[in-house]
Amino acid sequence: MKVPKPHHLIYGTLADYLTGEELTDTDDERIRQRLSRLMVEEKGYPPGSLMPRLRIETLFSRCFVVSTIELTAIVEGRMVMILRYGPGSLVSRERAAIAAARVLNPHYRIPLAVVTNGQDAELLETKTGKILAYGVDSIPDYPTAVTLQRELEFLPPLDGPRRERELRILNAFDVERCCF
Repeated sequence: MKVPKPHHLIYGTLADYLTGEELTDTDDERIRQRLSRLMVEEKGYPPGSLMPRLRIETLFSRCFVVSTIELTAIVEGRMVMILRYGPGSLVSRERAAIAAARVLNPHYRIPLAVVTNGQDAELLETKTGKILAYGVDSIPDYPTAVTLQRELEFLPPLDGPRRERELRILNAFDVERCCF
């Protein structure tokens, strides 16, 4: 019988920067923690304005997927932006991030999404999917996010077939396929 090889090196555990929760220490988790530190220490977000590890669960064609949103930024009581991390190409992450932002909140669509691989980033407008800016500097700092949230359009939530289509997209893009 072939035993699957883990595809992440595990170094032990680490404390989450925002919550103090004990997490498995992997290369990917270290990048997620750097992203949290960047948002607080460089971008000026109060730690309480960042919600880590929100989840969206989907089940289509007997394929159950848990999609994790690395960070959700809340400004003046509204979710204004999600940040999703994944190694590799950013373009392959865009559509899933847009889908997640469109369905995460039950009361409105989150207007901005960031995709990052830990070195580069793209800021996306989720109404149309348009890339607004490139680079880690494109992630709005907190004062800019305060101004933006007053100008952004918080569209009503999707329902019926349109919501299901976004959930299917999220399910397809986020399914975990592991190497053996």
